Amino acid sequence: MKVLRRQLLHWAGGALLLPAVSRIARAQSYPARPVHLIVSVAAGGSPDIIGRLTAQWLSERLGQPFVVDNRAGAAGNIGTEFALKAAPDGYTLLLALSSNAINASLYKDLQFNFIRDAAPVASIATIPLIMEVNPSLPVKTIPEFIACAKANPGKINMASGGTGSPLHVAGEMFKMMAGVDLVHVPYRSEGLALPDLLAGQVQLLFGVMPASLGYVRAGKLRALGVTTAKRQELLPDVPTVAEFLPGYEANGWYGIVAPGGTPKEIIERLNITINAALADPTMKQRFVDLGCAVFAGAPADFAKFIVNETDKWAKVVAFADIKPQ
Repeated sequence: MKVLRRQLLHWAGGALLLPAVSRIARAQSYPARPVHLIVSVAAGGSPDIIGRLTAQWLSERLGQPFVVDNRAGAAGNIGTEFALKAAPDGYTLLLALSSNAINASLYKDLQFNFIRDAAPVASIATIPLIMEVNPSLPVKTIPEFIACAKANPGKINMASGGTGSPLHVAGEMFKMMAGVDLVHVPYRSEGLALPDLLAGQVQLLFGVMPASLGYVRAGKLRALGVTTAKRQELLPDVPTVAEFLPGYEANGWYGIVAPGGTPKEIIERLNITINAALADPTMKQRFVDLGCAVFAGAPADFAKFIVNETDKWAKVVAFADIKPQ
């Protein structure tokens, strides 16, 4: 009987180990076929470039093709829904964007819940915005701009890359915190807004640094502040908006998520590999050249960040009563 009991215990112990062994084996063999990285915007823009850089690194390090699949439309919701409804096996990933956190409260009829349905894998990078004005506006500092706006309510036009875009909500958060009345003028993209800002047809834009830096350095636009928590090395003399409005911060960001339920071992392997890219000097410089700051961390850190971003933008969307167009 004692021998039988020992044998039963041995079998039971082995049965308990089987799931763990299976998970480890699955992670070690991953990926065994090509992986699709869904990018929810059209090819050619910064998110697409970030996605392709990341996919190339993963392909080279993990031995299988990581194929970028652009599925644009509906402010990124088409590609996001496709990715999050895929099988949770690590073979479909999504390049998550700051717009995912905004869209959660902007769109009321989404067929997915980003926080519930996405498994954060790795944060990749943030991209700063510049609060910039046409030089014809007689202000050189944020306090001067706020004073001018309060003296001229509803007379200063604030451009954006579209209603509900990261550029738009950054401006709306400024309006909320500064207590000013600015007229929002949405464009189909930032690239279409910049010519009108340069021509003085609109006076203000919260623009991504790579697109605006050249105009600022040439004196064609005046930078009043950067939207990051700290001053930027490329514009060391430009203060942060938070120096005048404590707590203000608005960055674009990129990361990788998988469908909810994707095995932890696969997520951990991807996270380690992506973080290695962010620590590599050559890759790091490529992100810097794109105007980005690397943003590495554990999956749990990225999950917390997404929740905080979603809560922050929900308050702004509600305050400004932003409706999708």
